[in-house]
Amino acid sequence: MPALAQRLKQVPPPPSVVMSVKARELAAQGIKVISLTVGEPDFPTPPHAIEAAHQAALTGQTKYPPQDGTRALKEAIQRKFKRDNNLDYALDEIMVGNGGKQVLMDCFLAVVDPGDEVVIPSPYWTSYSDMAKIAGGTPVTVPCPQNNGFKLRPEDLDAAITPKTKLLMLNFPSNPTGAACSRAEMKAIAEVMLRHPHVWILTDDMYEHLVYDDFEFCTIAEVEPRLKERTLTLNGVSKTYAMTGWRVGFCGGPRELIKAMVNMQGQVTAGISTVGQAAAVAALDGPQELVKERAAIYKQRRDLVVDLLNQAPGIDCRKPEGAFYVFPNIAGCLGKTSAGGRRIETDRDFALALLEEKHVAVVHGGAYGLSPYLRISYATDTASLREACARIQEFCHGLS
Repeated sequence: MPALAQRLKQVPPPPSVVMSVKARELAAQGIKVISLTVGEPDFPTPPHAIEAAHQAALTGQTKYPPQDGTRALKEAIQRKFKRDNNLDYALDEIMVGNGGKQVLMDCFLAVVDPGDEVVIPSPYWTSYSDMAKIAGGTPVTVPCPQNNGFKLRPEDLDAAITPKTKLLMLNFPSNPTGAACSRAEMKAIAEVMLRHPHVWILTDDMYEHLVYDDFEFCTIAEVEPRLKERTLTLNGVSKTYAMTGWRVGFCGGPRELIKAMVNMQGQVTAGISTVGQAAAVAALDGPQELVKERAAIYKQRRDLVVDLLNQAPGIDCRKPEGAFYVFPNIAGCLGKTSAGGRRIETDRDFALALLEEKHVAVVHGGAYGLSPYLRISYATDTASLREACARIQEFCHGLS
């Protein structure tokens, strides 16, 4: 058989997918597994978005779309950025991708050359570093410790930037920690970036509307308009509107960068599903009360999970500002042996033993660049969360 590309060696399967597969294997054996690995809302797509897609199909909107998105959706995105972020983008400064993930990849391919460095706050969504590598770049991670709320310290960011740095990757609220930056904290990051005009900024704002306790979301181009000309602001309908399967992400940014990204996208997938784009228009322009109602439910789930996890011996769980993840510290569980006889030396050991013995699937923090932690998604029903946390408590009580 001919050889496969060498780049595959740099891109292992995502750990959340690996754990999900293990959970499904156990479930196939008739074992009731509670999976807290996937970052996907458990709510349905808003009915008016589904109806818009239906009508689009009935009226013949089923042909090849423009590579950068339909005019109707780009105009809806334009309104969204103005309404939510006080950002003004012309239509040729906006593009649509097959989910936020393709927008990210388009940007990496358009910006990063072999040898360029991509600065990524850690812990981080694993795809960021993998995409940087696929584009030929070198990921440079900057630790965001728990004692700083898993947020990026300006002095650490400044120290990480070199003449080779091409791109800064931001994601607040964060996957995997749920941490979000206040306006003052984002302003401090912006002040650093003003001193480094050779660096692009890519901000993944997918969890923008999932913030709690009166926390006010902000994005860097809004906080510091002088950075807008080299910032790509990414968002989508997946998390906010529970439309993960519709695969519609979008961004606003400098005209020349958008043009380059559309070129990259044209070589990979071309345009985005027409009916999906129609659904996204309805979601962005339609009633927004549902977003707040669901965020209130996520907040209740967050509070429940944080409280129950902190009752487990050896676990310390910080209450995050946003997203639908918690990132508990399990340092107090290391160096012990589970009731099933497994030695717990790492967070990966903990996650595997928890799955095998208590049938709860989580992802170890090392997969996201920081140990010893776990990433737990609370984007599932309350009853399952209660049961999962009870099993985690039992597991921890059984350590000796």
